[in-house]
Amino acid sequence: MSAGCVRWLLSRTVRAVCGGSPGCRTPSSRFTVCSERANIIASSWRWSPFSTAESDTEATPQKKKKQDPRAHATISTVGRKIPHRLIQVISDTGENLGVMHRAQVIQIMDKEGLKLVVLSEHKDPPVYRLMSGKQVHEEQLKLREKLKARPPPVQVKELTFTTGIAAHDLTTKLKQVESWLEKKHHIRMTLKSGRGQTAANLDTTLEEMVQQMGVMVGFVSKPKVVRDGRAAMCVLRPPSAKELSQKGKKETATSQTDNATPSKTVSNTDTTEETLQQ
Repeated sequence: MSAGCVRWLLSRTVRAVCGGSPGCRTPSSRFTVCSERANIIASSWRWSPFSTAESDTEATPQKKKKQDPRAHATISTVGRKIPHRLIQVISDTGENLGVMHRAQVIQIMDKEGLKLVVLSEHKDPPVYRLMSGKQVHEEQLKLREKLKARPPPVQVKELTFTTGIAAHDLTTKLKQVESWLEKKHHIRMTLKSGRGQTAANLDTTLEEMVQQMGVMVGFVSKPKVVRDGRAAMCVLRPPSAKELSQKGKKETATSQTDNATPSKTVSNTDTTEETLQQ
C-alpha cells in the first residue's frame, strides 16, 4: 500500500473518532468559536465604563427649553430653615414686630401655624413676613395676574434695501413693514447706497420712504446716517394711543376748517349780490 493511501486512511480514521468528542474540533469550528468570542469581547467593551461612545453621550449637555418667566409666578416660603440669624419680622396683619432671632420666629410659626415669606433679603437685617396659607395663595394669584397683564416682549424685525430699489419692490417691502406694525413689532430699517450711487442725504431719503406708508408709525429712533455715511438706519414702532388721539384731533380740526371755508365764501357772494341790487 502506498504512503498516500495510508495517510488518507489515517485522516479518515481521526475524523471518525474525533467527530463526536467535545475536545476535538475542526478548523471551521475553531473559526466559529473565535468569532463568537470576538463578538462577546466587542459587546462587553461597548458597554464598559471606558467606552468613548457612552461617555460622549453623557457629556453632551441637553438644551433646556426657554420658559416664559410669566408661566410659573409663585411666592416661595422659607420654612423652618431660616438662613439668617437675626431678621426683621412683619406679622400677618402687617404689624412690624421688629428684629427677632430666628428661634423666636420659629416658635411663633409653630404656635400660630404661619409661614415665613421673604420680602427683602438684601436689607440689613433682611425683612420677612409671617403669612397664613390663605394669604400666600392670594398673593400668588395677584402676582400671576400682574405678570399676565404685562405686555409680551417686543420682537424687532430687520429690513435692508438699497437706494436703487425698484418702485414695485419698495411697495412690497413697505407693505411687509405695515403687517409687522399691525402685529406690534418693531422694525429696524437700513438703507444702503447702491453700486455707483452717491451716499448723500440717505437719512432724508429713508424718511421719505417711511412717509410713503399708508399707516401712521412711531419712531424709536429717527433716520440717521451710520457706517461712516454709507447707510442710514431708523427703528419704527406702532403709534401710541396718545399719538393716535393727537392725529385724530388734527384731522377733526382740519375737516372743520375745510367745511367752514365754503360757507364764508357763499356769504361773501350773497353780500356782493345785495350790494349790486342796491
